[in-house]
This record gives sequence, structure tokens and C-alpha cells, in this order.
Amino acid sequence: MLLTIIVLDSVGVGDLPDAASFGDVGAHTLNHTLAAAPVHLPHLAGLGLGRIPTVQTGPQTIPADATVQGAFGRMREVSPGKDTSTGHWEFMGVQLEHAFQIFPEGFPPAVMDAFDAATGRGHLCNKPYSGTDVIRDYGEEHRRTGTPIVYTSGDSVFQIAAHEDVVPLETLYEWCLAAREILQGPYAVARVIARPFRGEHPFERAGEHRRDFSLLPPPTVLDSLKAAGQAVIGIGKIPDIYAHQGFTEEIHTDDNPDGIRKTLARMTQAAQDGTSGLIYTNLVDFDAKYGHRRDPAGYSACLADFDAALPEILATVPTDGALIIISDHGNDPTWRGTDHTREYGMLLTYRPGMGAVNLGERATFADVGATAAHALGAGWDGPGESFWNLIA
Repeated sequence: MLLTIIVLDSVGVGDLPDAASFGDVGAHTLNHTLAAAPVHLPHLAGLGLGRIPTVQTGPQTIPADATVQGAFGRMREVSPGKDTSTGHWEFMGVQLEHAFQIFPEGFPPAVMDAFDAATGRGHLCNKPYSGTDVIRDYGEEHRRTGTPIVYTSGDSVFQIAAHEDVVPLETLYEWCLAAREILQGPYAVARVIARPFRGEHPFERAGEHRRDFSLLPPPTVLDSLKAAGQAVIGIGKIPDIYAHQGFTEEIHTDDNPDGIRKTLARMTQAAQDGTSGLIYTNLVDFDAKYGHRRDPAGYSACLADFDAALPEILATVPTDGALIIISDHGNDPTWRGTDHTREYGMLLTYRPGMGAVNLGERATFADVGATAAHALGAGWDGPGESFWNLIA
């Protein structure tokens, strides 16, 4: 049996009940994006997108009268956070009691002194910053001095930006590994991120060379699947998020179109050679290219591109297989600031020949991992309630 999970990174479907604690009451990534820049999403509508509570339908966006052949619902995130690591870890059965550490005033001297000693070059910035703005504002000084640009955000991240003509990629990755060793215990952050850039001022981020260096998670459903002899294939930044733990194969991607192509190719190959297991893909462009940059037109176009690719993806799902489409948080491109938004996760599921199934409101993102374990016969006694019997 082959199960494919695709994360539409940041495509949230409305503010969670605790959104006030995050300053996000009223955020709704999907609705606000489509209101600002309408695009037609007929194939997502065919999986039941328009039947998810609070999702607004319309003739130019999500047809209300679409024939639904899929399962639909929304998921609560119980872990305290609205970032990539928190959401993805919860998908695979890790519910955090405490939020990952954030540094809204920048990192303390104990961290930066150790980092400077590791690189031998000092640092620039050390503040919360937009990724495109920070290279615009500090990129020229970096090119003159070779000093790395260090910045953070509203997420639990330590980001290092360096120009590809000034700092070789391998050196940048070594700096990230050094930072990962430093950022433990009281200074632990969820991810250290390499952010190479190129060109001339105001510069361009080299997204295809980004790397994430995550904290090692507790045991997850991925580990259980691997231990049960199932293939666990991570595509895009998925293996980075779990510190490369629990995978049998890892496939790097450059952007959403590349991620879709490689997912389709791996699904096809799996069907041909009889592979049983999980293909797990993250499509990050929604978040990285359009959500954080508050670009609703770009976000809508990205949704339309995925919708256009969806018929081929559905046609590649094997007869005994399934597809699950989810989102890990929001990033409302019409919202104030540049950070993620605390929202429900999208949940759409497809099996060949199925009709419309309402999965309701799931109590936790961990239902995804519990369902994967159930479908693939792996033992899992952690958080989450499987919905496999509802779609099987």
C-alpha cells in the first residue's frame, strides 16, 4: 500500500480558538488570499475544499456546487506554536508541551560569542528581520567584509545569510552545524537555517540551496513505519524538519514545480516496483515566497498551479493507495507583519472510487500520523486518532 502526504505549507483555513494568544484573531490564509486575488480551484473543490467550515466558496474561486470525491475536514493544532517544526512534528505524533524558544530581541552574547568563535568572522544584524529585507539592508556590508548575517523571526529559528560568491555553500553549512551545536539546552531553537543569496543589490535568495538543521525530535510515526519495514520517502524540506530521522530515502527539491514533478515520479516508480510505504512531500513556496512576503497575488497563482497539477497527482494514486493533502499553519498574505498565523490545518484525502466523506474537525494534527501508521500496519501508541476506517 502506498500513502502519499503532501503539505501545502502555510495554507491555513481559519484562526484557531486560541488565536488571540498569538495576535491572530481573524486571520484566514485561504479566504483572504482568494478574496484579494481570485483564482479558480476546481480540482481542490472536487476533493471537498469548499465544504471545510469557514472556507468561502464562489464561482471564480471554489465552486460551491462541485461534485466531491474525497474526504474533507480541518485539524486543530494542540502544540503551542505556529511554525513549521511544531506543525510537522505534531503531524507525526509529537505534541509539544512547551513552545520552542524564540528570541525577539536577538540572540544573547553567550550564543553569539560562541558563534563568532566558531566562524572567526563576527556577525551582522542579530535581530528579527524579513529574509528579503535583511539581505537588502546588510548584503553590501557582508560582501565587503565576509561577515555572516544572522537574524531570526517570530519563529524559533537562527538564520544565517551569506552571498554565494563570498562564502562557499559548504562553509555556510558548516557554520550552520556549528550553530546547531551551540543552540541546545536553554538556547535551543527548532531550526538553524542556511540562507544563501546571490546577485547584486537588493540581491536574490538562492532558495534551492537553503538547508534546515533541526533539533532531533522524539520518536515519531516515521520511525515506527521504518521499523515496520515500510519505505519512508521524504521529499523537499521534510527530512530536514525531522533531522533526517526515520527516512529510507530523501529527495531534494528546488521549488513547488520541482517538488510536484519528483513526487509524481516517485509515486509512479513505487507503483511499478510494488513499493509499500509513505511518500511525504512539503511544497514550501506558498510560505517562503508569498506568505512571508505578503504577496496575495503570488500566493493565489501558486494555489492555481497546484490545482492544475492535481488531476495528474490523483490519477497516479494506486487503486489500493491514498493521498492526503494537509497544511501545517497559516501565513495570511494580507495580515500585518511577516510572520505565520495561528490557524486550522487543511485536511483533504483521496482514494480511487471514493465518494464524499466529512472527516469533521480533528482534535489534533497527530491524526495524520496515526492514520499513516494504521494504513501501513505500523505499531503506534502515541497521540492521534486514525481516520483510515472512514475512508477505507
